[in-house]
Amino acid sequence: MVKVAVIGAGVSGLVAAKELQQEGHNVVVFEKNNRVGGTWIYTPKSDSDPLSIDPTRETVHSSVYHSLRTNLPRQIMGFLDYPLSKRESGDPRTFPGHEEVLRFLEEFAGEFGIHELIRFETEVVKVEREGNEWVVESRGGDSVSREVFEAVVVCSGHFVEPRHAVIPGIENFRGFQMHSHNYRLPHSFKDQVHQIFQILKLGFNLFNKLKLLDINASR
Repeated sequence: MVKVAVIGAGVSGLVAAKELQQEGHNVVVFEKNNRVGGTWIYTPKSDSDPLSIDPTRETVHSSVYHSLRTNLPRQIMGFLDYPLSKRESGDPRTFPGHEEVLRFLEEFAGEFGIHELIRFETEVVKVEREGNEWVVESRGGDSVSREVFEAVVVCSGHFVEPRHAVIPGIENFRGFQMHSHNYRLPHSFKDQVHQIFQILKLGFNLFNKLKLLDINASR
């Protein structure tokens, strides 16, 4: 048996915790939020800096916007032993909304007893190697603790730190600028002209959301 720390209770953290527990290991999951789901937890809040550049900004983990749906069909988003099946009270669409995915993850955690392994509202602030072990420093409320583990699985996600394109001359633009990480609803953009700099499918999705409200947008 190995004592393992799993950092994050999103998709990857939940799956890692389940597999490790089933192999008989001693698993502790650290989650700074008060629920499972990671980036699939929608919140109307966004970073205090719309461009998410200021290192002192108040950050929000999730990039999920209000009308977001999956860009993969549910048939390939589930797990072999726990599919993302349609349910009577849920979202029946092949490409469901984020609420359906979050419910799926919460039920997954309940089915496999993952909640009992999680220390909610506990943020990992440092991990360092000492010999053949790992020391995990975490903060919960006003207390800070250090604990030794034999292995660490990092599942904290990579969407909380937005990627910024290099656009020559953008610093001379005096209008409002925002990173898509902070987009939630389209209504505040009505009666404005917008330019969307697109990376992968997200830019295309946001372009369509704005066009539905007859907002003048180009990409």
